[in-house]
Amino acid sequence: MIVNIDQKYINAIKFGEVVAFPTETVYGLGADAWNPEAIAKVFKTKGRPSDNPLIVHVADPSQINDFASSIPEAAQLLIEEFWPGPLTLVFNKRPEVLDAVTAGLNTVAIRMPSNEIALSLIANTNPLVAPSANKSGTPSPTKYTHVKADFDDSVLIINGGSTQVGLESTVLDVTGTEPMILRPGVIGKEDIERVLGQKISVDDSNSEQPKSPGQKYSHYKPKAEIQWLNSDHDLEDSSSLFLLLNTEFEQSNIINYDQDFDLLARELYDRFRQADIDGYKQVVIEPFDDRYESTIIPALLNRIEKATSL
Repeated sequence: MIVNIDQKYINAIKFGEVVAFPTETVYGLGADAWNPEAIAKVFKTKGRPSDNPLIVHVADPSQINDFASSIPEAAQLLIEEFWPGPLTLVFNKRPEVLDAVTAGLNTVAIRMPSNEIALSLIANTNPLVAPSANKSGTPSPTKYTHVKADFDDSVLIINGGSTQVGLESTVLDVTGTEPMILRPGVIGKEDIERVLGQKISVDDSNSEQPKSPGQKYSHYKPKAEIQWLNSDHDLEDSSSLFLLLNTEFEQSNIINYDQDFDLLARELYDRFRQADIDGYKQVVIEPFDDRYESTIIPALLNRIEKATSL
């Protein structure tokens, strides 16, 4: 379904400006993927390191051919299964793709979001680069108010309410003989293996030359310190916001998720931001691992670990 987009947002993109818009994962800071001046504005606005590659967002799978030199069979199977949706694929790039998009790499990351506002904006303009619409290093925005808090009136923002997933897309490199997850997301390793009928690997390294956003730098970090719950913590400590999986405690500083990991993922960045607004010194999270039955757990662990790193 195509929704109507106010012409001012379309014109802004066409004239080389940046526009923040919702996707199903987080809000993106969009700019024309073929306009080097617009892309430079994205880096400047975010304060983003130039060696951190961007993801190209398309409105139709056919647009891959403008950026990728070829589409492997594995990628085609995944596109048919998961697009539009929160899966980014890394391809070998065509020579005309801008180095600013790829951080000078010979690969390009592409995804087709499922959010109707995002698809309509792209369909009315061009494929867009769209890193998360926040200042680099801070929690990604999952609400209009998050973007507004970071940029105020310096950036045009399309208000799409809250996002549905809350964590950035899965990024899968399909350029090698074996597909490799570069960044975990809600589409899990098992989901991909089911479609491909083969085992895939996960890149756990913090590469000095990352192919994907989220690999190299500390991300998603509020001012409050992120900690895992341990026996030293006191649940009555009013300076801490506790995110727990299952508890009968009812206190203003305790959020109980009752092992609903999808909800925790959807709200994680909002809780990080809430902690700073409410003046908490720590966000304390009850530990969990992949023994729980949820494909989003690796993505949650990844984001929390990035937020706890210095």
